[in-house]
Amino acid sequence: MRTLGNILWLLLAGWWLALLYVVAGVIACLLIITIPFGIASFRLASYVLWPFGRRTEFRQEAGVFSVIGNVLWILVLGWELAVGHIIAGLLLCLTVIGIPFGIACWKMVPLALLPLGQRIVPVEHPEQDPFAVAPAR
Repeated sequence: MRTLGNILWLLLAGWWLALLYVVAGVIACLLIITIPFGIASFRLASYVLWPFGRRTEFRQEAGVFSVIGNVLWILVLGWELAVGHIIAGLLLCLTVIGIPFGIACWKMVPLALLPLGQRIVPVEHPEQDPFAVAPAR
C-alpha cells in the first residue's frame, strides 16, 4: 500500500515539490558557506519525492549552529518552500482522493522551515504510517 501511496503522491504533488527543493538546493550551493543548506535541501527533495514508509526526526546531536542555520533558512528559502506545501495541500484537498495527501503535505511544512538537524529514517512501526499494510494474523 505504501508503494501505491508513493506513486499517487509522486504523480499528484511529489515531483514538483521535489523540484522546488532541488532549485532551492542549487541556489544554496552557489556560495561555499551555504553548501550545507544545499545538501539538506537535496536530502529533503528525496524525502518529498517518495515519503511514505519514511519519516523525519531531529538529530539529538544537532547543535546551536543548526538553530542559527534554520533561522537563516527560514528567512532566505524556507518560507517559499512552506508556501509551496500549503498551496499543494490546498489543491490536493479539492478532491476526496487528495485529502490524505493534502494533510500529508501540510505535515511537511515544519520540515520545509527547519531542514537542518533533521534526518530521514524508515518507519519502524506500521501504525505510524497511514499507508502501511496491517500484518496478517
